[in-house]
Amino acid sequence: MAPHNPAKTAGRHAVVLAAGRGTRFKSRTSKVVHPLCGKPLLMHVLDRLHQVGVRRTLLVVGPQSKAVRQLAQDAPAGLNIEFVEQHEQLGTGHALQMASPHLEGMGGSLLVLYADAPLIRSSTLQQLLRLVEEEGADQALLTTHLEDPAGYGRILRDGKGQALATVEEKDATAEQKAIREVNSGFYCFRSESLLPALDRLDNRNRSGEYYLTDLLWIMREQGLKVATWTSHRPSETWGINDRMQLAEAERLMRREIARRWMAQGVTMLDPGSVLIDSTVEIGQDVVLYPGVILEGRTRIGPEATVKAYCHLSDAEVGEGALVDHCSVIRSSRVGAGTQVGPFAHIRADSRIGSNVRVGNFVEVKKSRIDDGSKAAHLTYLGDAELGKGVNIGAGTITCNYDGVHKNKTLIEDEVFIGSNSQLIAPLKIGKGAYVAAGSTITENVAPGSLAIARSRQENKLGWKPPKKRSVSRQDAKDAKCRKKGLPETN
Repeated sequence: MAPHNPAKTAGRHAVVLAAGRGTRFKSRTSKVVHPLCGKPLLMHVLDRLHQVGVRRTLLVVGPQSKAVRQLAQDAPAGLNIEFVEQHEQLGTGHALQMASPHLEGMGGSLLVLYADAPLIRSSTLQQLLRLVEEEGADQALLTTHLEDPAGYGRILRDGKGQALATVEEKDATAEQKAIREVNSGFYCFRSESLLPALDRLDNRNRSGEYYLTDLLWIMREQGLKVATWTSHRPSETWGINDRMQLAEAERLMRREIARRWMAQGVTMLDPGSVLIDSTVEIGQDVVLYPGVILEGRTRIGPEATVKAYCHLSDAEVGEGALVDHCSVIRSSRVGAGTQVGPFAHIRADSRIGSNVRVGNFVEVKKSRIDDGSKAAHLTYLGDAELGKGVNIGAGTITCNYDGVHKNKTLIEDEVFIGSNSQLIAPLKIGKGAYVAAGSTITENVAPGSLAIARSRQENKLGWKPPKKRSVSRQDAKDAKCRKKGLPETN
């Protein structure tokens, strides 16, 4: 990739460091593509940059970066992502040095942050930007206080409270290790001040790496203004290094999501048991029972109710609808006032109209059900189109697969299908027709007609079951011998 055009461009820019191997994460792919509340770690970071108005983003990646590059294609368009490859992992400072050719001639402010820190808030990034853009700092760094600062670089301050340097734990003295204020790794720089300081980074330390944290004392030596902003929420500075930290971040983020929706008028009977992705939208006066899972691009309309242990993924539920206990809806739409479940399964690409009843143990796959129709229980509707006011009796099956192709069943308005019927697709049942219970329908049914397809019942008066022949003990022994291939005992 060619360096950025040297013509000076002001504004807000960012460098996101995503080249780490993540060995502690124990994964075959980059840890930053793993999901957190329904969205990859990296995407949370990129969303924050978009929220604070960043217009150009350099994403520093490692040699095995295919998954990260593919993921970045879904980033908000305004971020204008460019990739920078860090072939050798020689530290965070080295990663930023790899991006330096793309920074030449760039004016404005530059945020530097990590791709595995998804809990950072946009309001915190705004504070760092303010220190540079409004208060004239050449560098603004984010600090926080930790009860256990092990593993973090400590902030060293002078008698006036000014930040002097960051010392990494491997290089710290016992006295310095007792300091609880740490460098979070989030920075904002005045772009024109950064490049001369980057040139002075070296790896003369115990790790043999180029520390990004050294920019603090280097810029102070150059007479530049360094400012700090302290976050009182240490969790927002967390980097995700293993599965335990991912689970803890998930817990914190889901709690914040639940609080946000409750503040907007959503009732949750047990907020701690409800799992809501960051991409979900919920209307006012929605009621969510315990154990509900809402994933992906799910949308819940106002005054809808989702009862216990329902799982909705990329689902749209209309106003006032009821999703009853233990039901599943995937990539489908449910209209206003419709009732689904309990124990119903709405599979992908289904469209359920308004005031429809999809009852217990009903499965709907790639089907359309128009307003006012109902399938109350024990039914499979696959590749079907139902009109308005259709009644589907219990035990009905649309037999859509002939072993080679999936075929459609068309059921027009006001059709009544009797219980335990099999509709063999391809098939069309005309408006107002009736299908008698227990029928196997293989031919189209004309509008307004009655279709009966079952054998004639025959009752045999006085019929008695045949008597069972008594078997002697000797016969039973002989039968066992014959079964084993042995001679009979008599």
